[in-house]
Amino acid sequence: MSARDLLIEIGTEELPPKALKTLSAAFTASISSQLISKELTFTEIKSFATPRRLAVLVGKLTERAPDREIEVWGPPAKVAFDTEGKPTNAAIAFAKKNQLNIDELQNHIANDGKQDKLCLRSLVSGAESKAVLGELINNALASLPIAKRMRWGASRAEFVRPIQWLCIIYGEEAIAETIFDLRSDKFSRGHRFHCNENLTISSAGSYETILREQGKVIADYEIRQQDIRQQVIALGESLGGTAVIDPALLDEVTALVEWPVALAGSFEERFLKVPPEALISSMKEHQKYFHVVDSNGKLMPNFITVANIESREPQKVIDGNERVIRPRLSDAAFFFETDCKVSLENRREKLRTIVFQAKLGTIFDKTERVAALSQAIAGLLNTDPASAVRAATLCKSDLVTEMVLEFDDMQGIAGYYYAQNDGEAEDVALAMNEQYMPRFAGDVLPTTLTGTIVALADRLDTICGIFAIGQIPTGSKDPFALRRASLGVLRLITENGHDLDLQQLIALAIAQHKSISANDQLHETVLNYILERLKAGYEDNGISAEVFMAVNAKALTKPLDIDQRVNAVQAFTKLPEAAALAAANKRVSNILAKAEGTIPASVNSTLLIEAAEQTLAQQLNAQQAIVTPMFAAARFEEGLKSLAGLQSAVDDFFDTVMVNADDPALRNNRLALLTQLQGLFLEVADISQLVAAK
Repeated sequence: MSARDLLIEIGTEELPPKALKTLSAAFTASISSQLISKELTFTEIKSFATPRRLAVLVGKLTERAPDREIEVWGPPAKVAFDTEGKPTNAAIAFAKKNQLNIDELQNHIANDGKQDKLCLRSLVSGAESKAVLGELINNALASLPIAKRMRWGASRAEFVRPIQWLCIIYGEEAIAETIFDLRSDKFSRGHRFHCNENLTISSAGSYETILREQGKVIADYEIRQQDIRQQVIALGESLGGTAVIDPALLDEVTALVEWPVALAGSFEERFLKVPPEALISSMKEHQKYFHVVDSNGKLMPNFITVANIESREPQKVIDGNERVIRPRLSDAAFFFETDCKVSLENRREKLRTIVFQAKLGTIFDKTERVAALSQAIAGLLNTDPASAVRAATLCKSDLVTEMVLEFDDMQGIAGYYYAQNDGEAEDVALAMNEQYMPRFAGDVLPTTLTGTIVALADRLDTICGIFAIGQIPTGSKDPFALRRASLGVLRLITENGHDLDLQQLIALAIAQHKSISANDQLHETVLNYILERLKAGYEDNGISAEVFMAVNAKALTKPLDIDQRVNAVQAFTKLPEAAALAAANKRVSNILAKAEGTIPASVNSTLLIEAAEQTLAQQLNAQQAIVTPMFAAARFEEGLKSLAGLQSAVDDFFDTVMVNADDPALRNNRLALLTQLQGLFLEVADISQLVAAK
């Protein structure tokens, strides 16, 4: 069957740059899935996306799908016809539904492999590519993830931006379809400034080349992005430094230009006295500039911009960008210099006017609670609380600085520089920023103990306070980001190796909320919520829920202890003996659960009459001596690997020994032996829970 390349291009006004990749991927995916659903085969599908167009090129698309036979089965023949061979109501209904003549029903009986049934077989013609293009495109455009659509002119059509042209080429044939009140043809359009005219697309396969060579448009998003990357890197090197390419900024810039030309500019060195993060934020957020650092990672007085035009006088473009960025940097310098005149401590009073949460008081109140909680946590960690209390007291003061009011992403970072300016201790200054770490999954943790303590206290205060007033996250609603805060608490404890009890921390945090009536249910709810985040985190790392449940069965409340045990059980599951021992422990649990009366506290060696139970008892005693010091030192993985050596003895015991012997003394002694076996493993986790993973 013959096949041709297919080009579909939707030309628009400038599309939202941050949404361009998503829109392009969704458009391509929809066209692809719809073609597949119609059994129209093709070799590949390629996306194109620029500020003014979404396009796809479908390689070697067949002109029509193959015909296919369909079968519609009806009632069994014995139900469809009565004893005289006349059609019943069931047969008549089948005939009516499928537009069959009742007299012909006897000719539509077939065997489905089990019995004779009424069956209608028919040949359905395959879809023709050209005939379904309009439907496919309309469906794809309608399903795009667009938060807010707009209308333009007198048209009732709605899209993310006004559509200006449509180009559909199948092989060398222009396809005419009406979409959003526009008629498609064979014309595309070039660059808005370099080639602001129609371009004739002679064939679908020539689209990319024509746009590049005639229209000054690099239509392929990935190629355009790589071009920008290479230009920016080269310019950074020519300046004697390294251009820092933020992936999100690179995506946005790629979505803003069709013919990228990177240009380097500079600004006065006096601005380097301002915190570099503020300068970078201003250059990146407002102007979409890439910054440059020297070999020591320090900001250089240069920037790289990507123009959407190949100017005959590039220096004028550079001069224009330098004039634009200067007042931005001047503002940042003014804010910084002004803020430095007032200390963070003197700014605290302004926090009394900022509400944290109506029922939980102001930001000032929060800092008071965080300071008290930080002091308590420092005590648990056997460290001087002075630095943590000082840092917690000042931790939110930068919220009322001009810098943060202008650049909200400077929160914490600005606090660090202002604390330094105020002469605060280095760990206190660092804690101004470290209190927010980790900001997201995979983010770095605080480098100081002071920062860790304040970060813990801040999160625990928020979690406990919000839970106490009943605003528990539900579904996707989590306005106070309590899930992220909980994961942060767990990472701060486990990855820093702090032996802190979460139950104790929660009690301390709740105690700081004087307006809240604490109760056991609140403690339990918060504890379970935070620990549940552990389970989700482990699943994300490839550790099954059964492994976590095996450890969780011990009702532990120290995250570090839980983490060590989970990792040990995970390693245990990889051992060849693991499955058999887990099954054996499950069997032991079932036997002991059904046992009646009191099981002896120890095994009586004189009642061990079977060789298999004697061997098991000997090995259990030997393992007890080996693993007890291991478990005491939290060497759980090593201990479980040692216990894996019990598999053979355990299997022999269950194969040859009757646990529920008629003699009560023998029965109870064997139950005591199984209790000892179970107890050894329970020192780490209830590995019988692992059986559910099979």
